[in-house]
Amino acid sequence: MGGIYAVLEKIKDKPGMYIGKSSITILSHFLIGYEFARSELGLELTEEEVDFYEHFHAWIERYFNVRTCNSWANIILLFTGDESRAFDCFFKLLDEFKKRDKTLNNRGENVIKTYFVQDGKIVGEIGKEERLHSAQEV
Repeated sequence: MGGIYAVLEKIKDKPGMYIGKSSITILSHFLIGYEFARSELGLELTEEEVDFYEHFHAWIERYFNVRTCNSWANIILLFTGDESRAFDCFFKLLDEFKKRDKTLNNRGENVIKTYFVQDGKIVGEIGKEERLHSAQEV
């Protein structure tokens, strides 16, 4: 098996075979297990895996302009509204994440501090605090 991106390509092509179905929640649980298994086996994460696990969540927050303690999977699910659509969206976002300008990983920014749904639309309030970690401007 290759690195995390090779594994994700296999899952993208045949989700039923690897994780049962196209579900962002199941995918995120798989990725947590993948990281744990490598740790338990004493295998160091590759450079691309470290990048994914250290920066993907912050990049997703930046992409959707939110700040939350929810997982990246829950953020994507919130904005797509469906497990299967969120699964497909993850792979589009992952492609963008891999192409991002990594020099922007630690840049502060203004983010939405709170958000809610009103009349079927997501409404947010911009905060003035800066985030410690952020990702590429998209």
